[in-house]
Amino acid sequence: MADGDLFEPWLQRWALVPDGAPIITPGSRLLPVRRGDTPAMLKVAVDAEEKYGNLLMTWWDGDGAARVLAQHQNGLLLERAMGRRSLMHMALNGEDDAASRILCTALARLHAPRPTPPPPLVELAPWFASLRMAAAEQGGVYRRSLQTAEALLAEPQEVVVLHGDMHHDNVLDFGPRGWLAIDPKRVRGERGYDYANLICNPELPTATDPERFRRQVEVIGEAAGLERRRLLQWVLAFAGLSAAWFLEDDEQTAAAGQLKVAQLAACALDA
Repeated sequence: MADGDLFEPWLQRWALVPDGAPIITPGSRLLPVRRGDTPAMLKVAVDAEEKYGNLLMTWWDGDGAARVLAQHQNGLLLERAMGRRSLMHMALNGEDDAASRILCTALARLHAPRPTPPPPLVELAPWFASLRMAAAEQGGVYRRSLQTAEALLAEPQEVVVLHGDMHHDNVLDFGPRGWLAIDPKRVRGERGYDYANLICNPELPTATDPERFRRQVEVIGEAAGLERRRLLQWVLAFAGLSAAWFLEDDEQTAAAGQLKVAQLAACALDA
């Protein structure tokens, strides 16, 4: 089905007018639209996980996340981020600390209890299957990451509904509404998992810089109220998992970068 055909039923259902070029991701098709005078983003999920993410966005009800204007089956209509600021740009241009604090604030809102039960979720532990395979095949830092992950998963603390993919491009500037999250996964686990990706983010070329690493562990630990050692353990576990995912996709350079972050965490834990 052509993307135009994919969008058409939703344009008709919600009386939408296209307002930009389609955006294609592995799990969704997105189209900037307007409903009357209101700018919005139409998101059509093309895989099951994205559909569950849409339900999670609806459950958050605009608190810490983009507001859902309409939802039906695999279609989602969201308020559109119209602000010009970018957390990635901030992180790369002398405002890394400020960007991290904004991300921590967004996560705290998402992790807060809600009055109604969440939509169907999966547990965090099965996500680490790729790391288990990499540890068996590669050993080394992968094995250390797996050992740390298994210890964390065996005795989780502060279990919440996670975002599951928190990074600098998944929290956007919504102008008067502030910084809000998009594109969650459907997973439950210890809240430290979500904060680890802020340090590991492979899209940040500074992620492997030892000084940046040290500083962000301090900034994020303080902003999130996380004990330093526990945060370092989650960074070690997550960086190993991220490297394993890249390894599966034969992205060797990206995997090597994430292993460097894992090594920084391991060294900090051993110091």
